[in-house]
Amino acid sequence: MVEQGRGRMLPPPPIPPPCVCCWDIKGDGWHREDAARGPRQLIAQPPPPHRRGQGWRAGVAPQIKASGRKGGRGSSMSGTDRSQAAGAVPDSDPGLAAVSSAYQRFEPRAYLRNNYAPPRGDLSCPDGVGPWKLRCLAQTFATGEVSGRTLIDIGSGPTIYQLLSACAHFEDITMTDFLEVNRQELRLWLREEPGAFDWSVYSQHVCLIEGKGESWQEKECQLRARVKRILPIDVHRPQPLGAGGLAPLPADALVSAFCLEAVSPDLASFQRALDHITTLLRPGGHLLLIGALEESWYLAGEARLAVVPVREEEVREALVRSGYEVRDLRTYTMPAHLQTGVDDVKGIFFTRAQKKVGV
Repeated sequence: MVEQGRGRMLPPPPIPPPCVCCWDIKGDGWHREDAARGPRQLIAQPPPPHRRGQGWRAGVAPQIKASGRKGGRGSSMSGTDRSQAAGAVPDSDPGLAAVSSAYQRFEPRAYLRNNYAPPRGDLSCPDGVGPWKLRCLAQTFATGEVSGRTLIDIGSGPTIYQLLSACAHFEDITMTDFLEVNRQELRLWLREEPGAFDWSVYSQHVCLIEGKGESWQEKECQLRARVKRILPIDVHRPQPLGAGGLAPLPADALVSAFCLEAVSPDLASFQRALDHITTLLRPGGHLLLIGALEESWYLAGEARLAVVPVREEEVREALVRSGYEVRDLRTYTMPAHLQTGVDDVKGIFFTRAQKKVGV
């Protein structure tokens, strides 16, 4: 889940773009498409301390101090942030409140080190978890069946790899997260600021498996140009993005990686969160969902965070209940050498599901 603790709204300092296609992200405004309102402003906040965070595990609303919440796996808001957020976890829900409390200590940089640096981030072995995820995404988009104009990444966390293949097929991409620290991590990369996480190895690998002759610099430039906004989200609210209408809805496609199971205290909450994000998708649109199988906890710095363990069939059943036809469902078993003590994950699932017309 993602929170909205934004602080004062000020325009970002002008940063000359290294290439024309990146200007919308690096210049004086992110959202030039809304001419009536003018360019929307980014939050002028100092970069967060070098924390580590999960690629995506935040879809819940935990409480974090004024700086914001974490993306990927979740935290809640407090004070004035609570009134501004896309939605905060109700204080009366003890399960979600516990998730929120735990995510106060979520560290984005720790999450990135645990999962996107070697050994799990070693892409040289074709049987590794990283190449498997990138291959699933590249093969799915190569079919041409998942395309359109608008895509929303649900609970982006501090990661961008999940959009490297998608950006060639969607011209308007919205990234989201519950935690401000994760949203700030994304801004660092999109603006090419010092200290941003280096995703170039992932970009190079995607270019290699797609085989289009594209350079990794062109791939990253295209993604930066097509990400139009970064928004707070709370997947435990019936309107996950709030009622402000900052993202064009309904979207043609949704992507979500390691979010719903990481911010849900039980299977019922997982199902409700899936129902909520489904409202953001047009009938006939596709959801690409990546998540952990039979995982009960993971580490992100000093935080030990609970996860609802899900099995392959439970994922399939949840999708059907939410009104999807499951078009593809693949699983990956985590090998012993990648079980590094940062979690107890047994495997990974990838699914492509299509929302039924009339749902």
